[in-house]
This record gives sequence, C-alpha cells and structure tokens, in this order.
Amino acid sequence: MLVLDKEASIHIQNVLSKVEPYPRLRYMGSKYKVVPYLVEKLSDIPFESALDAFSGSGVVGYVLKSMGKQVTTNDFLNFPSTVSKAVIENSGVTLTSEDVERILSPNADGRDFIQKTFEGLYFPKEDHAFLDSAWSHIDSLPEYKRELAIASLCLAAARKQPRGVFTITTFRYDDGRRNLRMPLKELFLEAVNEYNRIVFDNGKNNRALCKDVFDLDPDGYDLVYFDPPYAPPKDDNCYIKRYHFLEGLSVYWRGQKLLENTKTKKIEKRFTPFSYKHTIRDALKELIHRFRKSVIVLSYSSNSVPSKEEILDILRGEKRWVEVYEVPHTYSFGTHSAAQRRKVNEYIFVARG
Repeated sequence: MLVLDKEASIHIQNVLSKVEPYPRLRYMGSKYKVVPYLVEKLSDIPFESALDAFSGSGVVGYVLKSMGKQVTTNDFLNFPSTVSKAVIENSGVTLTSEDVERILSPNADGRDFIQKTFEGLYFPKEDHAFLDSAWSHIDSLPEYKRELAIASLCLAAARKQPRGVFTITTFRYDDGRRNLRMPLKELFLEAVNEYNRIVFDNGKNNRALCKDVFDLDPDGYDLVYFDPPYAPPKDDNCYIKRYHFLEGLSVYWRGQKLLENTKTKKIEKRFTPFSYKHTIRDALKELIHRFRKSVIVLSYSSNSVPSKEEILDILRGEKRWVEVYEVPHTYSFGTHSAAQRRKVNEYIFVARG
C-alpha cells in the first residue's frame, strides 16, 4: 500500500466521489470493485494521455477522465464503445425532457424487428414493442444524444435480464429483484437520469473508438491500460454469447448476422485471439510489444491463462521495471454464491521504463 500525502489522498477521494455514481452494468470482468486500487496506483504514475484499450463497462475510462487525463477508449464490441462515446467522449450533451418525450412517443415508422425476432424470449411483448418504438426515434437524434439513448436502452435491458446475460430465456433465475418486474420503459428512464448525471467536461479532447486493438495506432499515449478478455482454464469468455442482445440492440442489428437456428437468437461472433487458451499468450506478447513505448498497466485474473509468472516474463521482456499488485476480487457472473471459480485475485501489473 502506498503511503500517500494529504494532497494525493484528497485527489484520490475526489476522483472516487466523481466515479461513484457511474451506472453499474453487470458485465463480465467489470472493474467497479477494483476502482479504488486502480486510482491509487494510477495516481502514483505521471501521465497526461491514456488509452483504455478494452473499455468494457467504461468505468476505467471514466476514472481516467475524472483524473483530468486526455482519454481514448476502445472496445471490440459496439455497445461498450457506445457507452464510452456517451459519457467519456461526450463533454456536455444530455438528453432533455423533450428528447425523452420524443423517444417515448408512438412508433414513428411501424418497425417491429425486435417484436418478431425475439417473441417469447427475454422480455414481455410490450417491452419488445417499446424497444422497436424507441429506436424509430433514436435513429434521427443528433450525435451524443443518440449514444446516450442507446446506452440507456442497453443498461435497461441488461438490468431487467436475470444475471444481466442473454444465455437465459426463462425466469428460472428470478431472484425477486424489482428490475425483473419493471417495464423496460421505466428502467430506461432511470438509466437516462443516471447517464445524464455523469456527463461532464474535463477540458480534454477525449475519444471513444470501436476497433480491433491491433488496428490502433500505438503512438501518442503516455499510459495504456489493458483489461483483455480472460481465458479461464475450464470455462469460456465469450462476450457475444452472453451479451449478443445488447450488441445487436446498440445497432438495431444492422450489419449483424443473426443465427436463426440458435435458441437465444445469437449473432455471429468475430474472431479475437484473446478468447482462446492456445492463442492468448501470443496475443498478449504482440500487444505488449506493440505498446512498449507507453507505461503499461494491465489487469488480469488469477483464474486465467497465462499465469501471473508468464505475464511477468512477457512484461520484463519489454520493460525495465515491473511490479504486480494483488487485489481480492469476486466476479458477478457466477451462477450461485458458492461458485468457487468466482473467488479470485485481480492482478494489477505496472510496467515502466
């Protein structure tokens, strides 16, 4: 644990208080619970510009923005990138009551793709009708208002779905939470208020991208933060399997190949080497080498491959100074409270020089 002077301690508390209202999305590998540790470690590193290369829920990118840094976020999937565009790239636009009234108004063009495609799955028919209708208005919103509306739809859908994942088509995991019984329209309104509340201008030109990490220009970042998909030894890390509905919803399924023969109506996933045990080691080596000019901060789970020792070796091959910190952590996507695979340590690697 760092010994912090009073000024540093006040700065950290100010950052944490700004991040505290960030909307919670039950997302595999999310870093909400390790944010205090990350803020402490990041506060000990001098940097002005940062890349969050696997932005996910967006909370770490928002941490960096709250620290006053110039932030670029990136994610392989569209719906996390939409969230980041709405609250990290966006510096002041919010959804007004008039905007919301328009989104809630009757269907503008009669579209019914969601109602027809997902009939009997996930949500009641009135919720599916609401999503179709909302999208009929969202399509014509200006930038940032559009992203805020889409992010709010995705958050509402994730909160109503048991465990937040779309591998489940029944209510066998119904735990009695209020969200499971609320109309999606009401959950959407709550989400809009939450996202509106956290929009702010940190005085920097921030960006949100949606690219393969290896297509990013590695230059121009003082610090890069990596939280790649973990490859559990006895499980999978398939985000599309779990969150295909949110990914489709974020683009109204345009450009997505719907797998009609699947019970859950999944979309086709794209290859990423971080999803497979036989490719992830080489992917990490290439990633770290590609961004070797920047300070590297890497989050990783103890319940994954490669091991902590292998990652240390990779980092030491590119950097002169490497430290690793361990943070007790429990992930939120296990099926029951006794799921031992959820009880892991989160490693935070810091590599410089």
